Amino acid sequence: MTLDELGPRICIMGPSNSGKSTLALAIGRARGLPPIHLDQLYHLPDTDWEPRPAKEFVALHDTAIASESWVMEGNYSRCMEQRFARATGIILLDAPVPLSLFRYLRRSWFERGRIGALEGGQDSVKWDMIRYIAVTARKNHHRYQAMLDHISLPQIRLSTTRAIAGFFRSEGLSR
Repeated sequence: MTLDELGPRICIMGPSNSGKSTLALAIGRARGLPPIHLDQLYHLPDTDWEPRPAKEFVALHDTAIASESWVMEGNYSRCMEQRFARATGIILLDAPVPLSLFRYLRRSWFERGRIGALEGGQDSVKWDMIRYIAVTARKNHHRYQAMLDHISLPQIRLSTTRAIAGFFRSEGLSR
């Protein structure tokens, strides 16, 4: 399966710090699709990752998916049904837990202005996020795999960092 076969509305899913934002930006540049980072819709700008009211997030999400083209990265299960109803293709990334934890710590301590960052926000190490990556994200991964087995949209599943790097090369994407 190639990127062109996924169409003009692509969902990128995967665990935290698996490279979803970077891939969304690369696809957006290469295919002329606006990248949408769900973390930025879910959280209030200029905060320490404070969630928006649920109705506000859903309204922002639903407005974004109404567009004719996009590459949207993030999970947020409460909106998956309507997102999948509008999507034309899905990419599922997988990253080992130790790699996700390493990337989380690196971005929290050393990266400023990273792709997908919260406007005006400051990344910092949070025990809740470490627990989420180590425990919850692993459980969600199995749930997402099973969910995607029952969805008829074109899908690309990239289950190793080598596969992700190969996808970037084969599709002519640049970081």
